[in-house]
Amino acid sequence: MSFWQRQLKQSGLTIGHLRGRLRLRSFKGFVSMFLVGAILSVAIASCSGGNANNSANNAAGGSGASPVAANNKDVELTLVSFAVTKAVHEAIIPKFVEQWKKDHNQNVRFKQSYGGSGSQTRAVIDGLEADVVHLALALDTQRIEKAGLIQPGWEKEVPNNGIVSKSVAVLVTREGNPKGIKTWADLGTNGVKLITADPKTSGIARWNFLALWNSVIKTGGDEAKATDFVTNVYKNVPLLTKDAREASDAFFKQGQGDALINYENEIILAQQKGEKVNYVVPDVNISIDNPIAVVDKNVDKHGTREVAEGFVKYLYSPEAQQEFAKLGFRPVDETAPQTKELAGKYPKVKTLGTVGDYGGWDTVQNKFFADGGLFDKIQAQKK
Repeated sequence: MSFWQRQLKQSGLTIGHLRGRLRLRSFKGFVSMFLVGAILSVAIASCSGGNANNSANNAAGGSGASPVAANNKDVELTLVSFAVTKAVHEAIIPKFVEQWKKDHNQNVRFKQSYGGSGSQTRAVIDGLEADVVHLALALDTQRIEKAGLIQPGWEKEVPNNGIVSKSVAVLVTREGNPKGIKTWADLGTNGVKLITADPKTSGIARWNFLALWNSVIKTGGDEAKATDFVTNVYKNVPLLTKDAREASDAFFKQGQGDALINYENEIILAQQKGEKVNYVVPDVNISIDNPIAVVDKNVDKHGTREVAEGFVKYLYSPEAQQEFAKLGFRPVDETAPQTKELAGKYPKVKTLGTVGDYGGWDTVQNKFFADGGLFDKIQAQKK
Protein backbone atom coordinates (compact mmCIF):
# COMPACT_ATOMS: atom_id res chain seq x y z
CA MET A 1 0.00 0.00 0.00
CA SER A 2 1.43 3.38 -1.03
CA PHE A 3 1.87 6.26 1.40
CA TRP A 4 -1.04 8.31 -0.05
CA GLN A 5 -3.32 5.27 0.05
CA ARG A 6 -2.50 4.85 3.76
CA GLN A 7 -3.32 8.52 4.30
CA LEU A 8 -6.71 8.07 2.59
CA LYS A 9 -7.43 5.00 4.67
CA GLN A 10 -6.56 6.81 7.91
CA SER A 11 -8.87 9.65 6.93
CA GLY A 12 -11.78 7.21 6.41
CA LEU A 13 -11.89 7.71 2.62
CA THR A 14 -11.43 5.14 -0.18
CA ILE A 15 -11.07 5.48 -3.90
CA GLY A 16 -14.62 4.16 -4.22
CA HIS A 17 -15.91 6.88 -1.93
CA LEU A 18 -14.16 9.51 -3.97
CA ARG A 19 -15.50 8.16 -7.22
CA GLY A 20 -19.00 8.06 -5.82
CA ARG A 21 -18.86 11.57 -4.49
CA LEU A 22 -17.05 13.34 -7.25
CA ARG A 23 -18.13 13.56 -10.88
CA LEU A 24 -15.35 14.62 -13.21
CA ARG A 25 -17.85 15.20 -16.02
CA SER A 26 -18.93 18.45 -14.37
CA PHE A 27 -16.86 21.54 -13.68
CA LYS A 28 -17.92 21.38 -10.06
CA GLY A 29 -16.64 17.81 -9.82
CA PHE A 30 -13.32 18.82 -11.36
CA VAL A 31 -12.84 21.63 -8.86
CA SER A 32 -13.74 19.33 -5.98
CA MET A 33 -11.24 16.68 -7.10
CA PHE A 34 -8.56 19.34 -7.51
CA LEU A 35 -9.11 20.62 -3.99
CA VAL A 36 -8.99 17.12 -2.49
CA GLY A 37 -5.75 16.42 -4.34
CA ALA A 38 -4.21 19.64 -3.16
CA ILE A 39 -5.16 18.97 0.45
CA LEU A 40 -3.72 15.45 0.31
CA SER A 41 -0.51 16.76 -1.27
CA VAL A 42 -0.04 19.30 1.50
CA ALA A 43 -0.73 16.69 4.17
CA ILE A 44 1.72 14.23 2.68
CA ALA A 45 4.40 16.89 2.18
CA SER A 46 3.87 18.08 5.74
CA CYS A 47 4.36 14.59 7.16
CA SER A 48 7.37 13.65 5.06
CA GLY A 49 8.97 17.10 5.02
CA GLY A 50 8.46 17.56 8.75
CA ASN A 51 10.15 14.27 9.46
CA ALA A 52 13.05 15.24 7.20
CA ASN A 53 13.45 18.59 8.93
CA ASN A 54 13.37 16.99 12.37
CA SER A 55 15.98 14.46 11.27
CA ALA A 56 18.19 17.22 9.93
CA ASN A 57 17.85 19.21 13.16
CA ASN A 58 18.65 16.14 15.23
CA ALA A 59 21.67 15.31 13.09
CA ALA A 60 22.98 18.85 13.40
CA GLY A 61 22.53 18.88 17.16
CA GLY A 62 20.03 21.74 16.93
CA SER A 63 20.60 25.10 18.55
CA GLY A 64 17.03 25.46 19.79
CA ALA A 65 14.99 23.37 22.21
CA SER A 66 16.26 19.82 22.36
CA PRO A 67 14.06 16.99 21.08
CA VAL A 68 14.07 15.52 24.58
CA ALA A 69 12.66 18.69 26.12
CA ALA A 70 10.20 19.12 23.25
CA ASN A 71 8.72 15.69 23.98
CA ASN A 72 8.71 16.31 27.76
CA LYS A 73 10.45 12.99 28.34
CA ASP A 74 12.58 12.41 31.41
CA VAL A 75 16.15 13.57 30.78
CA GLU A 76 19.48 12.73 32.40
CA LEU A 77 22.38 15.14 32.79
CA THR A 78 25.92 14.14 33.64
CA LEU A 79 27.73 16.69 35.81
CA VAL A 80 31.50 16.36 36.18
CA SER A 81 33.05 18.59 38.84
CA PHE A 82 36.04 18.96 41.14
CA ALA A 83 35.87 17.35 44.56
CA VAL A 84 35.18 20.29 46.84
CA THR A 85 31.94 21.23 45.06
CA LYS A 86 30.14 17.99 45.95
CA ALA A 87 28.31 19.36 48.99
CA VAL A 88 27.08 22.50 47.24
CA HIS A 89 25.86 20.68 44.12
CA GLU A 90 24.00 18.19 46.26
CA ALA A 91 22.21 21.16 47.86
CA ILE A 92 21.47 22.96 44.57
CA ILE A 93 20.47 20.10 42.26
CA PRO A 94 17.16 19.23 44.02
CA LYS A 95 16.12 22.89 43.82
CA PHE A 96 16.88 23.01 40.11
CA VAL A 97 15.05 19.74 39.46
CA GLU A 98 11.97 21.08 41.23
CA GLN A 99 12.06 24.38 39.35
CA TRP A 100 12.59 22.72 35.96
CA LYS A 101 9.66 20.35 36.58
CA LYS A 102 7.46 23.31 37.47
CA ASP A 103 8.47 25.35 34.42
CA HIS A 104 8.80 22.59 31.80
CA ASN A 105 6.84 19.62 33.14
CA GLN A 106 9.95 17.50 32.67
CA ASN A 107 11.82 15.29 35.14
CA VAL A 108 15.61 15.71 35.26
CA ARG A 109 17.94 13.10 36.73
CA PHE A 110 21.60 13.78 37.45
CA LYS A 111 24.65 11.56 37.23
CA GLN A 112 27.44 13.20 39.23
CA SER A 113 31.20 12.64 39.21
CA TYR A 114 33.62 14.35 41.59
CA GLY A 115 37.40 14.22 41.83
CA GLY A 116 40.58 16.18 41.28
CA SER A 117 40.08 18.81 38.58
CA GLY A 118 42.98 17.55 36.47
CA SER A 119 41.87 13.93 36.59
CA GLN A 120 38.26 14.92 35.83
CA THR A 121 39.47 16.88 32.82
CA ARG A 122 41.40 13.90 31.49
CA ALA A 123 38.40 11.63 32.04
CA VAL A 124 36.14 13.90 29.97
CA ILE A 125 38.71 14.13 27.18
CA ASP A 126 39.13 10.34 27.28
CA GLY A 127 35.41 9.67 26.94
CA LEU A 128 33.46 10.46 30.13
CA GLU A 129 30.40 12.01 28.45
CA ALA A 130 29.82 15.02 30.67
CA ASP A 131 27.02 17.40 29.73
CA VAL A 132 28.30 20.07 32.13
CA VAL A 133 31.77 20.55 33.64
CA HIS A 134 32.52 22.65 36.73
CA LEU A 135 36.28 22.67 37.23
CA ALA A 136 38.86 24.24 39.51
CA LEU A 137 40.50 26.46 36.92
CA ALA A 138 39.85 27.71 33.40
CA LEU A 139 42.98 25.96 32.16
CA ASP A 140 41.21 22.61 32.56
CA THR A 141 38.12 23.83 30.69
CA GLN A 142 40.38 25.15 27.94
CA ARG A 143 41.93 21.70 27.58
CA ILE A 144 38.50 20.20 26.96
CA GLU A 145 37.88 22.97 24.42
CA LYS A 146 41.15 22.16 22.64
CA ALA A 147 40.08 18.52 22.50
CA GLY A 148 37.13 19.65 20.38
CA LEU A 149 34.38 18.98 22.94
CA ILE A 150 33.57 22.59 23.88
CA GLN A 151 33.10 25.33 21.32
CA PRO A 152 35.37 28.41 21.58
CA GLY A 153 33.77 31.37 23.34
CA TRP A 154 32.16 29.26 26.07
CA GLU A 155 33.15 31.80 28.72
CA LYS A 156 31.11 34.50 26.96
CA GLU A 157 27.90 32.45 27.02
CA VAL A 158 27.31 33.05 30.74
CA PRO A 159 28.01 35.85 33.27
CA ASN A 160 31.42 36.58 34.86
CA ASN A 161 33.41 35.05 31.98
CA GLY A 162 32.14 31.63 32.94
CA ILE A 163 33.16 31.86 36.61
CA VAL A 164 30.38 30.41 38.78
CA SER A 165 32.16 29.94 42.14
CA LYS A 166 34.98 31.76 43.91
CA SER A 167 37.24 31.28 46.88
CA VAL A 168 40.57 32.49 48.26
CA ALA A 169 43.61 30.76 49.73
CA VAL A 170 44.00 30.37 53.50
CA LEU A 171 46.83 29.36 55.78
CA VAL A 172 45.85 26.54 58.12
CA THR A 173 47.97 26.22 61.27
CA ARG A 174 48.27 23.97 64.28
CA GLU A 175 46.15 24.72 67.32
CA GLY A 176 47.42 27.84 69.03
CA ASN A 177 49.58 28.63 65.97
CA PRO A 178 52.87 27.86 67.77
CA LYS A 179 54.99 29.03 64.82
CA GLY A 180 53.15 32.39 64.67
CA ILE A 181 52.22 32.02 60.99
CA LYS A 182 50.10 35.00 59.90
CA THR A 183 51.31 36.01 56.45
CA TRP A 184 52.72 34.41 53.32
CA ALA A 185 56.17 35.69 54.25
CA ASP A 186 56.15 33.51 57.37
CA LEU A 187 56.13 30.39 55.17
CA GLY A 188 59.61 31.22 53.91
CA THR A 189 61.29 31.35 57.33
CA ASN A 190 63.57 28.63 58.61
CA GLY A 191 61.96 25.94 60.71
CA VAL A 192 58.46 26.19 59.17
CA LYS A 193 57.25 23.07 57.40
CA LEU A 194 54.55 23.62 54.77
CA ILE A 195 52.25 20.95 53.37
CA THR A 196 50.94 21.47 49.84
CA ALA A 197 50.16 19.43 46.77
CA ASP A 198 52.28 19.21 43.62
CA PRO A 199 51.31 21.91 41.08
CA LYS A 200 52.32 19.55 38.30
CA THR A 201 49.40 17.28 39.20
CA SER A 202 46.97 19.36 41.28
CA GLY A 203 44.76 22.29 40.31
CA ILE A 204 44.60 23.72 43.82
CA ALA A 205 48.38 23.47 44.07
CA ARG A 206 48.68 25.75 41.02
CA TRP A 207 46.50 28.26 42.84
CA ASN A 208 48.73 27.86 45.92
CA PHE A 209 51.86 28.58 43.90
CA LEU A 210 50.22 31.59 42.26
CA ALA A 211 49.11 32.90 45.68
CA LEU A 212 52.73 32.80 46.88
CA TRP A 213 53.98 34.55 43.75
CA ASN A 214 51.16 37.10 43.92
CA SER A 215 51.99 37.94 47.55
CA VAL A 216 55.35 39.36 46.45
CA ILE A 217 54.31 41.08 43.24
CA LYS A 218 51.29 42.78 44.82
CA THR A 219 53.44 44.22 47.63
CA GLY A 220 55.95 45.87 45.31
CA GLY A 221 58.42 43.06 44.66
CA ASP A 222 59.77 42.19 41.23
CA GLU A 223 59.97 38.77 39.59
CA ALA A 224 63.48 38.11 40.89
CA LYS A 225 62.31 38.68 44.47
CA ALA A 226 59.21 36.57 43.86
CA THR A 227 61.36 33.75 42.51
CA ASP A 228 63.63 33.84 45.56
CA PHE A 229 60.66 33.82 47.93
CA VAL A 230 58.82 30.96 46.23
CA THR A 231 62.07 28.97 46.08
CA ASN A 232 62.57 29.39 49.84
CA VAL A 233 58.99 28.36 50.57
CA TYR A 234 59.25 25.14 48.57
CA LYS A 235 62.48 24.30 50.35
CA ASN A 236 60.28 24.15 53.46
CA VAL A 237 57.92 21.60 51.85
CA PRO A 238 58.89 18.12 53.11
CA LEU A 239 56.66 16.34 50.57
CA LEU A 240 54.47 17.21 47.63
CA THR A 241 51.24 15.24 47.60
CA LYS A 242 49.38 14.23 44.43
CA ASP A 243 46.32 16.36 45.18
CA ALA A 244 44.71 18.62 47.75
CA ARG A 245 42.92 15.77 49.49
CA GLU A 246 46.20 13.96 50.17
CA ALA A 247 47.74 17.22 51.41
CA SER A 248 44.88 17.67 53.89
CA ASP A 249 45.22 14.06 55.07
CA ALA A 250 48.96 14.50 55.58
CA PHE A 251 48.37 17.61 57.68
CA PHE A 252 45.28 16.64 59.69
CA LYS A 253 45.42 12.84 59.93
CA GLN A 254 49.16 12.21 59.84
CA GLY A 255 50.19 15.34 61.77
CA GLN A 256 52.78 16.44 59.23
CA GLY A 257 53.84 20.06 58.83
CA ASP A 258 53.23 23.36 60.63
CA ALA A 259 50.99 24.89 57.97
CA LEU A 260 48.76 23.90 55.09
CA ILE A 261 47.51 26.02 52.18
CA ASN A 262 43.91 25.24 51.31
CA TYR A 263 40.71 26.68 49.81
CA GLU A 264 38.76 28.88 52.21
CA ASN A 265 35.55 27.04 51.27
CA GLU A 266 37.04 23.69 52.30
CA ILE A 267 37.91 25.03 55.73
CA ILE A 268 34.50 26.66 56.25
CA LEU A 269 32.78 23.41 55.28
CA ALA A 270 34.99 21.48 57.72
CA GLN A 271 34.01 23.88 60.50
CA GLN A 272 30.33 23.43 59.66
CA LYS A 273 30.86 19.69 60.12
CA GLY A 274 32.13 20.33 63.63
CA GLU A 275 35.87 20.20 63.01
CA LYS A 276 38.05 22.71 64.82
CA VAL A 277 40.38 24.39 62.35
CA ASN A 278 42.79 27.26 62.97
CA TYR A 279 43.37 29.39 59.88
CA VAL A 280 44.29 32.83 58.62
CA VAL A 281 43.01 34.63 55.50
CA PRO A 282 46.01 36.69 54.31
CA ASP A 283 45.30 40.32 53.40
CA VAL A 284 47.09 39.82 50.06
CA ASN A 285 45.44 36.95 48.25
CA ILE A 286 44.53 35.36 44.93
CA SER A 287 40.99 35.05 43.59
CA ILE A 288 40.42 31.33 43.04
CA ASP A 289 37.95 31.32 40.17
CA ASN A 290 36.10 28.15 39.14
CA PRO A 291 34.45 28.04 35.68
CA ILE A 292 31.32 26.25 34.45
CA ALA A 293 30.71 25.14 30.87
CA VAL A 294 28.34 23.10 28.74
CA VAL A 295 30.15 20.34 26.82
CA ASP A 296 28.75 21.11 23.37
CA LYS A 297 29.61 17.88 21.60
CA ASN A 298 28.03 15.76 24.31
CA VAL A 299 24.82 17.74 24.83
CA ASP A 300 24.18 17.73 21.10
CA LYS A 301 24.76 13.98 21.02
CA HIS A 302 22.46 13.41 24.01
CA GLY A 303 19.82 15.97 23.02
CA THR A 304 20.25 17.69 26.39
CA ARG A 305 21.39 21.18 25.40
CA GLU A 306 18.28 22.99 26.61
CA VAL A 307 18.35 21.37 30.04
CA ALA A 308 22.14 21.68 30.41
CA GLU A 309 22.06 25.38 29.56
CA GLY A 310 19.12 25.79 31.94
CA PHE A 311 21.11 24.22 34.76
CA VAL A 312 24.15 26.41 34.13
CA LYS A 313 21.94 29.49 34.06
CA TYR A 314 20.30 28.40 37.33
CA LEU A 315 23.71 28.20 39.05
CA TYR A 316 24.00 31.98 38.66
CA SER A 317 20.58 32.61 40.18
CA PRO A 318 20.31 34.25 43.63
CA GLU A 319 18.91 30.98 45.03
CA ALA A 320 21.86 28.91 43.84
CA GLN A 321 24.47 31.51 44.74
CA GLN A 322 23.02 31.60 48.25
CA GLU A 323 23.76 27.88 48.52
CA PHE A 324 27.33 28.49 47.32
CA ALA A 325 27.71 31.17 50.00
CA LYS A 326 26.27 28.93 52.74
CA LEU A 327 28.84 26.25 51.97
CA GLY A 328 31.96 28.38 51.90
CA PHE A 329 32.20 29.93 48.43
CA ARG A 330 32.41 33.69 48.06
CA PRO A 331 29.67 35.37 45.99
CA VAL A 332 30.62 35.71 42.32
CA ASP A 333 28.88 39.08 42.16
CA GLU A 334 31.17 41.17 44.33
CA THR A 335 28.96 44.25 43.89
CA ALA A 336 25.92 42.54 45.41
CA PRO A 337 25.02 43.71 48.92
CA GLN A 338 26.29 41.34 51.60
CA THR A 339 24.32 40.31 54.63
CA LYS A 340 25.90 40.59 58.07
CA GLU A 341 26.22 36.81 58.06
CA LEU A 342 28.22 36.82 54.81
CA ALA A 343 30.37 39.76 55.91
CA GLY A 344 31.28 37.87 59.08
CA LYS A 345 32.00 34.63 57.27
CA TYR A 346 34.12 36.17 54.51
CA PRO A 347 36.58 38.80 55.77
CA LYS A 348 37.41 41.39 53.14
CA VAL A 349 40.70 40.86 51.32
CA LYS A 350 42.59 44.14 50.94
CA THR A 351 44.63 43.19 47.86
CA LEU A 352 43.16 40.53 45.61
CA GLY A 353 45.06 39.35 42.55
CA THR A 354 43.70 37.35 39.63
CA VAL A 355 45.21 34.95 37.12
CA GLY A 356 44.51 37.63 34.51
CA ASP A 357 47.06 39.86 36.24
CA TYR A 358 49.71 37.36 35.14
CA GLY A 359 48.63 36.90 31.55
CA GLY A 360 45.95 34.23 31.90
CA TRP A 361 46.27 30.48 32.31
CA ASP A 362 48.12 29.75 29.09
CA THR A 363 50.88 32.15 30.08
CA VAL A 364 50.92 31.01 33.71
CA GLN A 365 51.02 27.33 32.73
CA ASN A 366 53.90 27.78 30.29
CA LYS A 367 55.89 30.04 32.59
CA PHE A 368 55.52 28.17 35.85
CA PHE A 369 54.27 24.60 35.42
CA ALA A 370 55.21 23.31 31.96
CA ASP A 371 58.18 20.95 31.71
CA GLY A 372 61.29 23.03 32.23
CA GLY A 373 59.30 25.90 33.74
CA LEU A 374 60.03 27.78 36.96
CA PHE A 375 58.62 25.12 39.25
CA ASP A 376 60.85 22.43 37.73
CA LYS A 377 63.85 24.71 38.22
CA ILE A 378 62.90 25.29 41.87
CA GLN A 379 62.58 21.55 42.47
CA ALA A 380 65.95 20.93 40.82
CA GLN A 381 67.60 23.25 43.37
CA LYS A 382 66.28 21.10 46.23
CA LYS A 383 68.16 18.00 45.02
